[in-house]
Amino acid sequence: MELWYTEQHTDNVRFSILVDQQLYQGQSDFQRIDVFHSKEFGKFFTLDGLMMVTEKDEFIYHDMIVHVPMATNPDIKRVLVIGAGDGGTVRELCRYPGVEHIDMVEIDKLVVDVCLEYFPSTTVSLNDPRVSIFYEDGLKFVRSRVNEYDLIIVDSTDPFGPGEGLFTREFYGNCYHALKDNGILVNQHENPYYDTYQHSMKRAHMRIKELFPITRVYQAHIPTYPSGHWLFGYASKTIDPIKDLKGDAWTSLNLETKYYNLDLHVGCFALPNYVKELLDHATE
Repeated sequence: MELWYTEQHTDNVRFSILVDQQLYQGQSDFQRIDVFHSKEFGKFFTLDGLMMVTEKDEFIYHDMIVHVPMATNPDIKRVLVIGAGDGGTVRELCRYPGVEHIDMVEIDKLVVDVCLEYFPSTTVSLNDPRVSIFYEDGLKFVRSRVNEYDLIIVDSTDPFGPGEGLFTREFYGNCYHALKDNGILVNQHENPYYDTYQHSMKRAHMRIKELFPITRVYQAHIPTYPSGHWLFGYASKTIDPIKDLKGDAWTSLNLETKYYNLDLHVGCFALPNYVKELLDHATE
């Protein structure tokens, strides 16, 4: 008998992967966690039935959420990561010798424990001495931080359940105050293709734009995410990701990446017209 993992992307669209076996099933205080193995994507894990990470394509997401801000300002030293229990974002940050400290705030300890067991390739840097892990609500954590971070990465789930508070006006305002004058905020920005995700994307964009003088949106192709077309938000008080790109400084670090490069850095901010129109007409 064949076993298929199926994710409901919309009322009319489903995405399925043929599964060899289910490796883990559990329920935390916050969400259901499952780990599967498939021939096509290797191991992958889901939260409440939604795809989070696969071994085959995780490098795309983690490259783009980390290296875009880090190449814009390679002098970043203090970083706050909210979410990211799979460890991939921290892994990429730890490749930068100039990063001195990373606070990672994950509300669900079981997510980290499961990923440590089943995804050593992404969690490899969680024991780095520069990393401090806090198992608490990111919304509450950031409230007490002022002028503390050079970079905040919001590597959250979708805007419901445990991730709902990370898409609010209050949260983005607290991020603004937690950043230094040259600080950068990057967040996963949902996909622009399906209606439900469009609403979340436009709402997040509008709220960030109300606070930050520099706001941009960039894109990547992630095969296992809804529609395959995924957006990231970039915001800063002073640093533009294209005009202020420190390409030579980033190149001098000799980092090997599977997806990100400097040509792509500039190109990923060139958005399709339908996405531009959605962003230009963003409302609550």
